[in-house]
Amino acid sequence: MNNYETLMKRCFELARQGEGAVSPNPLVGCVVLNKDGEVISEGYHSKYGENHAERDALLKLHNGEERGGTLVVNLEPCSHFGKTPPCADLIIERGISKVVFAMRDVNPKVDGVKKLTDAGIKVVSGILENEAKKLNDVFIKNITERKTFVALKTATTLDGKIATSNGSSKWITSENARNEVKVIRNRYDAILTSSSTVIADNPTMAHRKKIILDRNLKTDLTANIYKKGQVYIFCSGKSCIDGNITYIDTPVNDEKLDISFILEKLYELGIYSVLVEAGGKLNGSFLPYTDKIYHFIAPKITSDNTSRSAFDGKLITDINDSQQFIFDEVKEFPPDLLLTYYPMDIS
Repeated sequence: MNNYETLMKRCFELARQGEGAVSPNPLVGCVVLNKDGEVISEGYHSKYGENHAERDALLKLHNGEERGGTLVVNLEPCSHFGKTPPCADLIIERGISKVVFAMRDVNPKVDGVKKLTDAGIKVVSGILENEAKKLNDVFIKNITERKTFVALKTATTLDGKIATSNGSSKWITSENARNEVKVIRNRYDAILTSSSTVIADNPTMAHRKKIILDRNLKTDLTANIYKKGQVYIFCSGKSCIDGNITYIDTPVNDEKLDISFILEKLYELGIYSVLVEAGGKLNGSFLPYTDKIYHFIAPKITSDNTSRSAFDGKLITDINDSQQFIFDEVKEFPPDLLLTYYPMDIS
């Protein structure tokens, strides 16, 4: 008998090949077995508007070898018409006898289980369900809350510093870690930073969509970040489109741009996930809105309390008032570590 968990892990691997290309759809991978339990096809959703994973895998088969077999997929097969026909219909048409999936689709339009079971297909669900939800955390928030998913990336010393008091920060982490940042960026629809970071570091932040919070329009439009990609500048008092730059007039509270407004606007613009890469003050402002944190840690200690912290802007007198998180994963990018964690109240 095949190990469904092993097959599901393969579905996750396949699904990740669509990172950066399928939004607002979920990441989905699929493995098809014949009636003898042998893997005969694989597929994944490679780009928004193109074939879903199940259709990609099944259309590679032309001799009926899938009939009586099993289809393994990390998300419940769709049962409605969208950009492509329902996957459940093709599964039934191809004579699959069993469908194994990790998690139900949170989209209320989908009830693939009913369509499959009504056709006499055995359904097995819940295989590595928690892992499947983490894989598609962006999609789940988009559908269930109709909000943009916010991830935040920071890189610090062991004592939590991102720069010295005079702003020296290049480089805290190694090239290995910085290369992984490029991989992480690709997962999200856009990256977001502050005018302070643009002015201090003049980063390129290569990405197809970039968001800059620049209340008083202090940044120089010849800066590296403006040279490629679509750029949205949230500012006070200006609203227009100029070439690849869109200016968005934004409410100001306590001399700060209104983050709730910004996130609502991003969702309206079809930016369903964003990666924040900024200094301590903006990181601190975004912390209450953040769904996931990527925290690179270098084996360095500044021993200088005047150095700048990764998160700044909140004054507490009781340590129990700290925001709490749940550690998810630790990866090595020698000599650095990547620690991933979520807010304690995340479902």
